[in-house]
Amino acid sequence: MSDRLFIFDTTLRDGEQVPGCQLNTVEKIQVAKQLEILGVDVIEAGFPISSPGDFNSVIEISKAVTWPTICALTRAVQKDIDVAADALREAKHKRIHTGIGTSDPHIKYKFNSNREEIIERAVAAVKYAKRYVEDVEFYAEDAGRTENEYLARVVEAVVKAGATVVNIPDTTGYCLPQEYGEKIKYLMEHVDGLSAGKAILSTHCHNDLGMATANTMAGVLNGARQVEVTINGIGERAGNTSLEEVAMILKCHKGIGIDTNINTQKIYPTSRMVSSLMNMPVQPNKAIVGRNAFAHSSGIHQDGVLKNVQTYEIMNPKDVGIDDNAIVLTARSGRAALKHRLSVLGVEMDGERLDATYQEFLKLADKKKEVNDDDVLMLAGADRAAAHAVKLDYLQVTTGMGVKSVACIGLDIAGEKFEASASGNGPVDAAIKALKNIIKRQMVLKEFTIQAISKGSDDVGKVHMQVEYDGHVYYGFGANTDIVTASVEAYIDCINKFKK
Repeated sequence: MSDRLFIFDTTLRDGEQVPGCQLNTVEKIQVAKQLEILGVDVIEAGFPISSPGDFNSVIEISKAVTWPTICALTRAVQKDIDVAADALREAKHKRIHTGIGTSDPHIKYKFNSNREEIIERAVAAVKYAKRYVEDVEFYAEDAGRTENEYLARVVEAVVKAGATVVNIPDTTGYCLPQEYGEKIKYLMEHVDGLSAGKAILSTHCHNDLGMATANTMAGVLNGARQVEVTINGIGERAGNTSLEEVAMILKCHKGIGIDTNINTQKIYPTSRMVSSLMNMPVQPNKAIVGRNAFAHSSGIHQDGVLKNVQTYEIMNPKDVGIDDNAIVLTARSGRAALKHRLSVLGVEMDGERLDATYQEFLKLADKKKEVNDDDVLMLAGADRAAAHAVKLDYLQVTTGMGVKSVACIGLDIAGEKFEASASGNGPVDAAIKALKNIIKRQMVLKEFTIQAISKGSDDVGKVHMQVEYDGHVYYGFGANTDIVTASVEAYIDCINKFKK
């Protein structure tokens, strides 16, 4: 049995299905290049038939990266496979990922079918995909709730049809680790093609019950040799298995005897990049990459770490790319220091873009004592709003105890200036009402979330908003040391995404 574990990253497909986290093609290419630097074996670049944007992204990512395999998702439908093959035409190494639901609920309610017909459709899809590519992966959707004996029949059939990888997803995150491990073991023992080395099994575990990583490791320990993961564990509902957790488990437990191609020192900058581009904060206590992952507040812990870090740390922060001696950025830092920190965080910047970002950095540094990594990434992403049709010119708010909040706002809409004012129940309400006096549309604020990046009264606040307009829901993001301004910027970000 091989001691090499292949890392299949689906951040750009399954991870991007999180509401409000969609990336444009340029941003997807940026993430894909970083995944290549990280050492990912397979990049699932999208679901080409789902939209023209996904189709184009798969093409452009295929051009942008060199050695990783580029994978495109399909259903067990010939048209899906045709479109995926077309999208992969520029890929140096290509894979089609096709499949169908195999659990009784899927067979009965989703497909109105029966077990034998599902096997026939699975085999037909694999054979059809093999016309285009040698490397075909088959997924048995909801394998976690599929009876093992029938699942083995499906796997046997698709391996005989030419599948090189068979994905065993715990689609609903239902399995217990022992249960999922036994499922992989059963397949390894009962499918001839697997024992003969004709194909490998892959895990794809969701985190609905908080067991995605545990289930994934149970699968690996029982013979799976590919894991499907995302950066920061992002994904639908409660998310997917975290790439960084699997990579560091294997690095810390060398006795397992399984290696990956991951350059673990690139984990932290990759995590920061994905968090920034997708406007999705990493929870402070997130394993490996959360800001508290290597923090010690307990007196007993602090005493032990000061005596010897091995008392309470099983990993060296530098092993995941966290530099204990990182340059602290302040208002006195120069362009070179900012450029260096951006580079450490996976963002390369030069010329006019660096100059513009540096000027914004100085403004922020005047408001804060220190500028941290999240601040830097927020600044790096600020130029994405430069092309917006609607921009905030100015905002002035009067508020206080015993007085009604009043806001005056100025907008630049495609070069034309507009002004309005309004009163409201608090400064944010007043500012948004003033905004609505200019943008006269029936908009409903559905969700409003404020998060501090670190700590302190001078901190940058992040605002995430969800606005409903014309039957569609739009997600917006804003960041500023002034939370009212951040709120207005988030609302404007939603407006700029409205369908024409």
